[in-house]
Amino acid sequence: MGTGAGADKGRFDVPEVDAFTRDYWDAAAEGRLLVRRCGGCGRAHHYPREFCPYCWSEDVVWETASGLATLYTWSVVHRNDLPPFGERTPYVAAVVDLDEGPRMMTEVVDVAEGGLRVGMGLEAAFREGVPVFRPRVGGRTAVRDSRDSMG
Repeated sequence: MGTGAGADKGRFDVPEVDAFTRDYWDAAAEGRLLVRRCGGCGRAHHYPREFCPYCWSEDVVWETASGLATLYTWSVVHRNDLPPFGERTPYVAAVVDLDEGPRMMTEVVDVAEGGLRVGMGLEAAFREGVPVFRPRVGGRTAVRDSRDSMG
Protein backbone atom coordinates (compact mmCIF):
# COMPACT_ATOMS: atom_id res chain seq x y z
CA MET A 1 0.00 0.00 0.00
CA GLY A 2 2.90 2.28 -0.28
CA THR A 3 3.18 4.97 2.36
CA GLY A 4 -0.09 4.17 4.06
CA ALA A 5 -3.47 2.56 3.63
CA GLY A 6 -4.92 5.82 2.33
CA ALA A 7 -2.20 6.44 -0.24
CA ASP A 8 -4.30 5.23 -3.19
CA LYS A 9 -6.69 8.09 -4.00
CA GLY A 10 -9.65 7.09 -6.13
CA ARG A 11 -9.91 3.65 -4.52
CA PHE A 12 -12.73 3.03 -2.11
CA ASP A 13 -11.30 -0.04 -0.35
CA VAL A 14 -8.44 1.69 1.46
CA PRO A 15 -9.03 3.95 4.46
CA GLU A 16 -7.34 7.19 5.36
CA VAL A 17 -4.64 6.53 7.94
CA ASP A 18 -4.42 9.01 10.80
CA ALA A 19 -2.25 9.24 13.90
CA PHE A 20 -4.70 7.17 15.95
CA THR A 21 -5.15 4.29 13.46
CA ARG A 22 -1.55 4.17 12.21
CA ASP A 23 -0.62 1.31 14.60
CA TYR A 24 -3.58 -0.73 13.34
CA TRP A 25 -2.68 -0.29 9.67
CA ASP A 26 1.05 -0.79 10.25
CA ALA A 27 0.27 -4.10 12.01
CA ALA A 28 -2.09 -5.14 9.20
CA ALA A 29 0.68 -4.44 6.65
CA GLU A 30 2.78 -6.93 8.67
CA GLY A 31 -0.02 -9.52 8.67
CA ARG A 32 -1.24 -8.90 12.24
CA LEU A 33 -4.77 -8.00 13.30
CA LEU A 34 -5.16 -5.62 16.23
CA VAL A 35 -8.17 -4.92 18.46
CA ARG A 36 -8.56 -2.46 21.31
CA ARG A 37 -8.92 -3.83 24.87
CA CYS A 38 -10.27 -1.85 27.81
CA GLY A 39 -8.28 -1.80 31.04
CA GLY A 40 -11.41 -0.79 32.93
CA CYS A 41 -13.89 -3.55 32.02
CA GLY A 42 -11.53 -5.91 30.17
CA ARG A 43 -13.62 -6.13 26.99
CA ALA A 44 -12.19 -5.97 23.49
CA HIS A 45 -13.77 -3.83 20.77
CA HIS A 46 -13.46 -3.17 17.07
CA TYR A 47 -13.54 -0.77 15.12
CA PRO A 48 -10.71 1.10 16.88
CA ARG A 49 -11.86 3.88 19.20
CA GLU A 50 -10.05 6.00 21.75
CA PHE A 51 -12.54 5.01 24.46
CA CYS A 52 -14.36 1.82 25.49
CA PRO A 53 -17.86 1.60 23.95
CA TYR A 54 -19.03 -0.48 26.92
CA CYS A 55 -17.90 1.49 29.99
CA TRP A 56 -16.59 4.71 28.34
CA SER A 57 -13.14 4.30 29.91
CA GLU A 58 -10.25 5.91 28.08
CA ASP A 59 -7.94 3.19 29.45
CA VAL A 60 -7.78 1.24 26.17
CA VAL A 61 -4.74 -0.30 24.49
CA TRP A 62 -3.93 -2.12 21.26
CA GLU A 63 -3.77 -5.91 21.51
CA THR A 64 -2.76 -8.46 18.87
CA ALA A 65 -5.80 -10.59 18.05
CA SER A 66 -5.61 -14.31 17.31
CA GLY A 67 -6.92 -13.72 13.79
CA LEU A 68 -9.57 -16.40 14.34
CA ALA A 69 -13.25 -15.68 13.76
CA THR A 70 -16.65 -17.23 13.13
CA LEU A 71 -18.88 -16.28 10.21
CA TYR A 72 -21.95 -14.42 11.51
CA THR A 73 -23.58 -13.36 8.22
CA TRP A 74 -22.68 -12.49 4.63
CA SER A 75 -23.91 -11.17 1.31
CA VAL A 76 -22.53 -11.99 -2.12
CA VAL A 77 -22.03 -8.77 -4.08
CA HIS A 78 -22.45 -9.25 -7.82
CA ARG A 79 -22.27 -5.61 -8.91
CA ASN A 80 -20.23 -2.69 -7.61
CA ASP A 81 -19.13 0.14 -9.86
CA LEU A 82 -16.61 1.68 -7.45
CA PRO A 83 -12.91 0.96 -8.06
CA PRO A 84 -11.49 -1.63 -7.46
CA PHE A 85 -14.61 -3.62 -6.54
CA GLY A 86 -15.82 -3.98 -10.13
CA GLU A 87 -12.85 -6.23 -10.95
CA ARG A 88 -13.53 -8.38 -7.84
CA THR A 89 -17.19 -9.22 -8.36
CA PRO A 90 -18.64 -11.42 -7.19
CA TYR A 91 -17.21 -11.04 -3.69
CA VAL A 92 -18.42 -11.89 -0.21
CA ALA A 93 -19.09 -8.97 2.13
CA ALA A 94 -19.36 -10.41 5.63
CA VAL A 95 -19.69 -9.84 9.34
CA VAL A 96 -17.55 -12.09 11.53
CA ASP A 97 -17.29 -12.61 15.27
CA LEU A 98 -13.65 -12.38 16.30
CA ASP A 99 -12.60 -14.95 18.92
CA GLU A 100 -11.72 -12.00 21.19
CA GLY A 101 -15.38 -10.93 21.18
CA PRO A 102 -15.92 -8.02 18.78
CA ARG A 103 -17.94 -8.27 15.61
CA MET A 104 -16.16 -7.02 12.46
CA MET A 105 -17.21 -6.16 8.91
CA THR A 106 -14.87 -7.72 6.36
CA GLU A 107 -14.64 -9.80 3.21
CA VAL A 108 -14.45 -13.59 3.02
CA VAL A 109 -12.10 -14.95 0.35
CA ASP A 110 -10.99 -18.35 -0.94
CA VAL A 111 -14.38 -20.05 -0.59
CA ALA A 112 -17.15 -20.77 -3.11
CA GLU A 113 -20.50 -19.10 -2.47
CA GLY A 114 -22.08 -22.50 -1.78
CA GLY A 115 -19.41 -23.28 0.81
CA LEU A 116 -20.41 -20.49 3.20
CA ARG A 117 -22.14 -21.46 6.47
CA VAL A 118 -23.13 -19.47 9.53
CA GLY A 119 -20.75 -20.47 12.30
CA MET A 120 -17.94 -21.62 10.01
CA GLY A 121 -14.45 -21.04 11.34
CA LEU A 122 -12.39 -18.35 9.62
CA GLU A 123 -8.87 -16.99 9.90
CA ALA A 124 -7.45 -13.61 9.01
CA ALA A 125 -5.59 -13.10 5.77
CA PHE A 126 -4.37 -9.79 4.44
CA ARG A 127 -4.80 -8.31 0.97
CA GLU A 128 -2.62 -5.26 0.38
CA GLY A 129 -2.54 -4.61 4.13
CA VAL A 130 -6.31 -4.88 4.61
CA PRO A 131 -7.67 -7.72 6.78
CA VAL A 132 -9.93 -10.22 5.01
CA PHE A 133 -10.89 -13.70 6.20
CA ARG A 134 -10.69 -17.18 4.67
CA PRO A 135 -11.88 -20.59 5.88
CA ARG A 136 -9.86 -21.94 8.80
CA VAL A 137 -7.55 -24.83 8.08
CA GLY A 138 -9.45 -27.91 9.23
CA GLY A 139 -12.73 -25.96 9.22
CA ARG A 140 -12.99 -25.80 13.03
CA THR A 141 -15.79 -23.65 14.37
CA ALA A 142 -15.91 -21.59 17.50
CA VAL A 143 -18.98 -21.38 19.66
CA ARG A 144 -19.54 -18.21 21.65
CA ASP A 145 -22.41 -16.14 22.91
CA SER A 146 -23.12 -13.53 20.22
CA ARG A 147 -24.88 -11.32 22.80
CA ASP A 148 -21.38 -10.16 23.84
CA SER A 149 -20.68 -8.72 20.38
CA MET A 150 -21.06 -4.98 20.32
CA GLY A 151 -17.76 -4.33 18.54
